[in-house]
Amino acid sequence: MDPDQSEDSPSNSANSHGPTQPQSPFPDEVLEKVLSFIDSRKDRSSVSLVRKDWYNAERWTRSKLFIGNCYSVSPEIVARRFPRIKSVTLKGKPRFSDFNMLPRDWGANVHSWLVMFAKVYPFLEELRLKRMTVTDESLELLAKSFPRFKALTLSSCDGFSDNGLKAIASHCRNLTELDIQDSVTDDVGGGWLSCFPENFASLEVLNFSSLNCEVSFDDLERLVGRCKSLRVLKVNDSITLDQLRRLLVHAPQLMELGTGSFMQELTPRQYEDIESAFSNCRNLQVLSGLWEATSLYLPVLYGACASLTFLNLSDVALQSSEFAKLLVHCPNLRRLWVIDTVEDKGLEALGSSCPLLEELRVFPSDPYDRHHRDGVTELGFLAVSRGCRKLRYVLYFCRRMTNAAVVTIVQNCPDFTHFRLCIMTPGQPDYLTNEPMDEAFAAVVKTCTKLKRLSVSGLLTDLTFEYIGKYAKNLETLSVAFAGSSDWGMQCVLEGCPKLRKLEIRDCPFGNAALLSGREKYEMMRSLWMSSCNVTMKGCRLLAREMPRLNVEVIKDEGNDDGQADRVYVYRSVAGPRRDAPPFVLTL
Repeated sequence: MDPDQSEDSPSNSANSHGPTQPQSPFPDEVLEKVLSFIDSRKDRSSVSLVRKDWYNAERWTRSKLFIGNCYSVSPEIVARRFPRIKSVTLKGKPRFSDFNMLPRDWGANVHSWLVMFAKVYPFLEELRLKRMTVTDESLELLAKSFPRFKALTLSSCDGFSDNGLKAIASHCRNLTELDIQDSVTDDVGGGWLSCFPENFASLEVLNFSSLNCEVSFDDLERLVGRCKSLRVLKVNDSITLDQLRRLLVHAPQLMELGTGSFMQELTPRQYEDIESAFSNCRNLQVLSGLWEATSLYLPVLYGACASLTFLNLSDVALQSSEFAKLLVHCPNLRRLWVIDTVEDKGLEALGSSCPLLEELRVFPSDPYDRHHRDGVTELGFLAVSRGCRKLRYVLYFCRRMTNAAVVTIVQNCPDFTHFRLCIMTPGQPDYLTNEPMDEAFAAVVKTCTKLKRLSVSGLLTDLTFEYIGKYAKNLETLSVAFAGSSDWGMQCVLEGCPKLRKLEIRDCPFGNAALLSGREKYEMMRSLWMSSCNVTMKGCRLLAREMPRLNVEVIKDEGNDDGQADRVYVYRSVAGPRRDAPPFVLTL
C-alpha cells in the first residue's frame, strides 16, 4: 500500500505487463549489469516503471526483498515476480500489537512464505522478520531448506520455543547472524546454545537479550571464544558481571554489546578486572542491557564510553546524578534511550555533555501510573534542544508540556524528521495557559519541513490536523490518540499529506465520514488503523464495496453486536482477502 513497500512486494507491478514503449538500445546483459549496482528500493521501483525491458531487467537483478505487510501480496505472486531473491525482510502484525491491542491468534504466520521460498529460493541467505508468528516447524523448515543460509532476525516475533532455535543452531552451518530482538516467549530454554557444532565459528551477530531463560555459560563462552569475527553480542540478564568480563576477554573486538545483570557483589580484584575488560573494548560503539545497574558499578563502563555512539539505558532506572556522571564520558553520543527517572536534571546534563546527539528516546518508568509526579517535563526537553542542535529524532514521554516550550524546541532543532511527543495524561492541555496544544504542533509542522513521522498527544482540536494537512508535505507516518473534535480533522490529514503511508488512530471522535474521505488515499498507503473511534460496520462495508482492492478488516470484541467497528485495519492487497483470518476478524 505504500511506495516503499509496493516496490518490493510487487503490490503495484506484480500483475502488470509493463510499459509498451519500443525496446531499449541497450543489450539485456548491459542493462542488467547497470541495474545490479542500484541498491535503493525507491530507485529500483522507479527504474522498473520506465519501460518493459527495464522492468524485466530489474526483475532479474533484484536480490533483496522488503515486504512491509505480509498480507499485501501472496508468496505465489512474489515468487513469480522475482526469481533470484537472497534476502527477505517481512513484516506482519500492525504496530498496535505491541500494545496488546490485537488478539493473540490474529495471524501473520510465516510458514506459508517459507514453504514457497523453499521451492523457489534455494539460495536464500537472509530472513528478517518483524511481528510475525514463527513456529518451531517453520524454524526447522528454514534450517533444513537453505544450505547457504546466513542471517536470521526475529524482531517482536512469537510462537517458537527451544526446539526451533536448536534446529537453527544445529543445521545452519554458515550462520553469521542470530538476532532475537524483543521476541519474548516463555517456552525457550537455554539448551539451544549447546547445539552449535564444535567447529562452528562464523557468528558475527548474536543477540538473545529478550529471551527469558537461563543459559549455559560454558556453552556461551566456548561459542564466543571460537567466533573471532563476532562484532555484536547481546546477552540476557542471566549473565553476571563476572561472566561478562570473561566474554569480553574473548571478544575485545566487539562493536555492539548488550550486557547482562549489573547487580552482583564484587571483590576489589573483580572490579578492577571488569574495568580493565571494558577499557580494552576500544571499538565499542553501542552499549545496552545494564539490568539493575547501580551507581556502585557504573564507573566500570567509563573506559569504554569514549567511542560510544548509541547508549540504550531503557532497561535501567538511573537517577540524575549517576546519569550525569556517565554522560561526561560519552562525548560522541549520537543516540540515547533512557527512562524518565533521570528527570529534568539528567536531561540538562545531556544537553551539556553530548552536543552531537541526533536521537533521543525517553520512556516512562510506569506508563500506567497517571498520578506519578516524577519523570520529565518541558524543562528537560528545552535543555536538550539548547545543547543538542543536531537532534533529528525524538520520542518523549512526559507528564506536562506547554505550547511555548515546543515552539522553542523546534526553533532550536528545526531538522526533526521524527517528532513523537507523548503527554501521559490523555487530553492534557498546556498546563500553564490551559489552552489546547494546537499551536505546539502547528510549530512542529511549519518549522520542521523534513518531518516524516509525527505522534501527537495532549488536548488537540481539529486545528492541529488542519495545520498537519497544510504544512506536513513530507509526512509518512502519523499516530493520533485521544485527540480531535470532529471528522474534519482526519479529512484534513487525508487530503493534505501527499506522502502519507501509515495512519494510526485510537480513541478519537472520527467516524464514517472521516473514514470514507480517504477512499483513494488508502490505495497509496501501507495501512490505516482505527480503534475506539466512531466508525460503524455500515461505514466499513461501504468502504469495502467502493474500493474492492482494499482489504477492510474489522476485529470485533466478544459480545459486541451494536454495529460499532471496534478495531479497523485497512490495507491494499493484490492477493485479495487473506485466507487465514480467525473468526473474530471480519473481512468485508
